[in-house]
Formats: sequence, structure tokens, C-alpha cells
Amino acid sequence: MAQFLNQAKLATLLFDLLTAEENTRDLATAEYRFDIPLLARRLTSAVDWLGNETVSRSLAVGLFGASTGAAAALITAADRPHSVAAVVSRGGRPDLAGEALGRVRAPTLLIVGGWDTDVIALNERAAQRLSCEHRITIVPEATHLFEEPGKLDEVSRLASAWFVRCLSAAGA
Repeated sequence: MAQFLNQAKLATLLFDLLTAEENTRDLATAEYRFDIPLLARRLTSAVDWLGNETVSRSLAVGLFGASTGAAAALITAADRPHSVAAVVSRGGRPDLAGEALGRVRAPTLLIVGGWDTDVIALNERAAQRLSCEHRITIVPEATHLFEEPGKLDEVSRLASAWFVRCLSAAGA
């Protein structure tokens, strides 16, 4: 994903929302992956940090979240409407952003695998609660993790195009 974004001349900051210890524990217990407030707090802190750094403070910010990270991205976008200019969710659970969905102002792209029917339905319900520009894009013949040949590349192209358009419009 970062490679596609960098090819589109977009800077990237890649980081995990869980510490190494939390991730190890989560693999056995699943106790952190659905702690959406924790994930959102950490992502919001990163957005605040970017806004305070000389090299990045003038850049428009786009957030990319997969799975439950998508909910964290949407909550952060809702809480930092002047900082976040675009959101992309990949196979995400935007429904877990709850009431924050109605406060999101950043254009939002929801990408879902065509064979992931349960998540398609969750994304459709979440999209109904968004009052910002938004689109659901279904990637045909793809499962939740987009592991089929060429599907992650397709997601990367879709996300890059969305970010280029939205971040350019925001003055990035």
C-alpha cells in the first residue's frame, strides 16, 4: 500500500496501533483488536503529532484503516475535522465507529471484497450514517483480506486515486 501511495507522490507514515506486547496477547485473546476507543486515541495522537511537526503540519492528512482500524480512522476524522482530509477503509468495520459516523466530514472510501457479504452489509449500513462525501467500492471476487491475485494491488490503486483527488482538493 505504501509503495502505491509513494508512487503517487504521497508521503506515508506506517505504524501499528498496538504495541508488540499487545499484539502478541491479542493473537491469543482478541482483547485489543476490538478496543476501538484505544485504537482511535492512538491514531488521533499520531494525527496531532503530525500537526505539530514542522515538516508535516502544512500537509493534508489521509487515513487508511483496515478491519477495526477503519473505525479508528473514522473516529479520528470525526474528532479532527480540520486535520483529516480523506479516509479509506479496506475490508473495514466502519460500523464500529458508532455515533462518530455522523460527524465525519472527510470524504470516505469504503472498499470491500465482493465475496465478503457480511462486511458489505455492515459497510452499507455505516455509509447510510455518513453525511460526508462517500463511496462504497466492491472489489469483485475478493475476500475479506484481498488475498486473491491482484486484489491488494487493486485496493492500492483505488486508495491512491482517492487520496490524490481528495488531498489535492484539500491543498496538500
